[in-house]
Amino acid sequence: MQGEQEQQKAGGGGGGDQTPSHCIVLDGPIIVGAGPSGLAVAATLRQHSVPFTILERSGGVADLWTNRTYDRLRLHLPKMFCELPHVGFPPDFPTYPTKHDFLGYLHSYAARFAIAPLLRRTVTRAWYDEPVSLWRVTTTTTTTTTSAAAAEYASPWLVVASGENAEVVVPKVKGRERFAGEALHSSEYRSGERFRGMRVLVVGCGNSGMEMCLDLCEHGAMPFMSVRSGVHVLPREMFGASTFGIAMKLLRWLPIKIVDRFLLLVARMVLGDTEKYGLKRPKLGPLEIKNVTGKSPVLDVGAWSLIKSGNIKIVPEVESFSGSGARFVDGSEMAFDAVIFATGYRSNVPSWLKEDGELFTEDGKARRARCPSSSGSDDWSSWRGPRGLYRVGFSGRGLLGAGADALGAAADIAGRWQEAQQATGANISSV
Repeated sequence: MQGEQEQQKAGGGGGGDQTPSHCIVLDGPIIVGAGPSGLAVAATLRQHSVPFTILERSGGVADLWTNRTYDRLRLHLPKMFCELPHVGFPPDFPTYPTKHDFLGYLHSYAARFAIAPLLRRTVTRAWYDEPVSLWRVTTTTTTTTTSAAAAEYASPWLVVASGENAEVVVPKVKGRERFAGEALHSSEYRSGERFRGMRVLVVGCGNSGMEMCLDLCEHGAMPFMSVRSGVHVLPREMFGASTFGIAMKLLRWLPIKIVDRFLLLVARMVLGDTEKYGLKRPKLGPLEIKNVTGKSPVLDVGAWSLIKSGNIKIVPEVESFSGSGARFVDGSEMAFDAVIFATGYRSNVPSWLKEDGELFTEDGKARRARCPSSSGSDDWSSWRGPRGLYRVGFSGRGLLGAGADALGAAADIAGRWQEAQQATGANISSV
């Protein structure tokens, strides 16, 4: 396999040398990231018989799901919306697969398409080399026997599949260093078992924050959830069907504002008035705010009933920390044994990708696709930029969007790769 061959070639960097000794020119595209998005691109390229090389900074596929998620996590959407291209979930999987179900599916997927990423390759820089019309990508490699060996790869095509959730986000709050209890990010949380009997402040009220509060309750802890801004809480199912599925069907026929009104009406019927319990709803509807800001509504998996019963207590935004607890923006203070920051993740693309802003904003989010001009010069899709640059998994539509992006990007690369092969063959035959 190409990945194994390139891994052998890259071994010549040596020791702690930060400068690549040579550049490895690849026949197929470079894919940065071996999460679901990168795997989906690779599998589709395999279907087109196009070689590829995946560079992955961790020690295996799906690092986020493997090492930075809590034990009780399940897919929040039904499995039909989370399948990767070409292979569905096993029929015996539950409607909402567990973390371990999903990881098993991803490993089986990688094995089925013979996807072998180059592991522990941290991309430090990627840029387009205009004179040779190639993307050049530098990496450092850390193993148990060597440290920071450098390598450089080049290809006409670069697929950015490193994800929207590459780096943790922890807000800077005054006095955090003085807090004497344990403070951790949600990526480090596994189970509420070790917090039994403790007062735990969870900062953040998204899907992760809500579910960790539920898990803490079930393990005998006393969770307090700090809410800074408004949040939409929706039942995971309506009328016996997936809320997400219903919304997708309605959007085929109705404007987004009308669909939002319907969702909020049903949510109020099922859940009641969330503002009564401290969860103020934003002015924009759940789907509209997702489009504008990328913030997903919370799909309730059981936390709401515990909020109503008072087992999960809602508190205001944190103003500062003290040695024993936190002070809130309303002036109140409380003591806590631990703090969990359920404050999400961000893209790390700006730290290594050098591009002109066609596909990514300055903070690493997807830039909206340009509209085609009359000449067709700006005719690229949301996943395709100029000069052979692609992004997959940045649409804000989760696994469903990543799969669609992967199919489009891989098919486009396959067409260009085949043209290059034909041109090379024609050049050789004419000599």
